[in-house]
Amino acid sequence: MVNIISSSRYKMDRNRLRKLTEEILVAKGVPSSMTANLVFVGKNKMKKLSLTYKKENEALPVLSFPYNEKNQDNEVLLGEIVVCYPQAVLLAAERNRKVEETILTLIKHGIENLLK
Repeated sequence: MVNIISSSRYKMDRNRLRKLTEEILVAKGVPSSMTANLVFVGKNKMKKLSLTYKKENEALPVLSFPYNEKNQDNEVLLGEIVVCYPQAVLLAAERNRKVEETILTLIKHGIENLLK
């Protein structure tokens, strides 16, 4: 299962992203009983997270936080993938790609880091 945490100001098809992310997880061999959180944040929040956890004073496009622990619903939480939405939009423009495509690329990268 995939939970998406995001502000309503970020334009995205949450149901489609959830479905595609679940497909990526299944393809990587992650049991469907595990949960992953997708969190979309702005530049300031991502910069703060980057500084705190990576000691880098910049807004990174994606960060992953592996947990592999049970949550309050007794589901195993694989981890969180934090995507900086404004950075994803900039990357999409730089690479002449759709924003959703770029977000999926960042999510794939985040999932690979969770599974290391």
